[in-house]
Amino acid sequence: MEFRELGRSGLRISTLSLGTMTFGGKDNFGALGRTDVSGARRQIGMAMDAGVNCVDTADMYSAGAAEEILGEAIEGHRDQLVISTKVRMPAGDGPNDAGLSRHHIIRQLEGSLQRLRTDYVDIYHVHEWDGQTPLEETLEALDTLVRTGKVRYLGVSNYGGWQLMKALAVSDAHNYQRFVSNQIYYSLESRDSEYDLIPASIDQGLGVMVWSPLAGGLLTGKYRRAEKAPEGSRRVDERWQEPPVRDPDRLYDTIEVLVGVAEGRGVSPAQVALAYLLRKPGVTSLVIGARKDDQLANNLRAADLTLTDEEFAALDKISRPELVYPYWHQAHYAVDRLGPGDHALLDQYVAA
Repeated sequence: MEFRELGRSGLRISTLSLGTMTFGGKDNFGALGRTDVSGARRQIGMAMDAGVNCVDTADMYSAGAAEEILGEAIEGHRDQLVISTKVRMPAGDGPNDAGLSRHHIIRQLEGSLQRLRTDYVDIYHVHEWDGQTPLEETLEALDTLVRTGKVRYLGVSNYGGWQLMKALAVSDAHNYQRFVSNQIYYSLESRDSEYDLIPASIDQGLGVMVWSPLAGGLLTGKYRRAEKAPEGSRRVDERWQEPPVRDPDRLYDTIEVLVGVAEGRGVSPAQVALAYLLRKPGVTSLVIGARKDDQLANNLRAADLTLTDEEFAALDKISRPELVYPYWHQAHYAVDRLGPGDHALLDQYVAA
């Protein structure tokens, strides 16, 4: 297992992180999995044996049950693990039970610490944009949590490019702790993040943690063109339709190439999809989870798979998104003066 520094921090995390969205199974999360404490202990042990040192959760996963299960399951191993959790989503029906106000952040962190049975969180991600709370309030509250030792590093998730840059500007203006992690959706199914979020993360020194790198299971090879989705899969469960698929034909074209590469190497399509992302610029770690132990064991083996240049190029070409404005213009007229963030997006188009 390789370890990479998380952005401009000294924190090193494994290239694969264990996700806990399957822990608990309350409410809509039952469509993803119902892993209990014994199952969580087993999966965490499997991940640690493979070299994983980072576990990702959130206060809203199964209404806090995922954090509770994680906290119990890691007893005796807390100091060996980097724990990431999140705040922003509704935690109740009250007017202050959601968002990124000082009130909600501090109250939710206290709850997370209690559920996780720890006195600090290694990485605290804001889970989603809050356009109503002033960024100064949000970032000052987060800065306070770092300075008091309850949080070690800050992260952001699901922000747009301009939202991320605005937040970083506020942090810089007030000398608040900066985000060092950007947790985003990124996969062969959707490479939208390459337009702004990957370049901005590289430019501003944020490590990229990828959620749903297998596109909710779409890239495991069990979903094929004109074939019915397997029984028991989340795609036949109306409670969970994330991520949305905007271009099914493009997806199935990508899956055909993905399966071809996998068959040629004698590995699973999931391993190939994960290995592809680990080679992309800016990526620090992929958050993987599984309903079943054999799925997790299969995904963990991706850490040892290195794609050839030809395999990588074939996947890159079939899944490449259309170049939107202003980037098609820059690909024609700005290539003489590109920076590191620019190269992450434009090199593939200029070379093509």
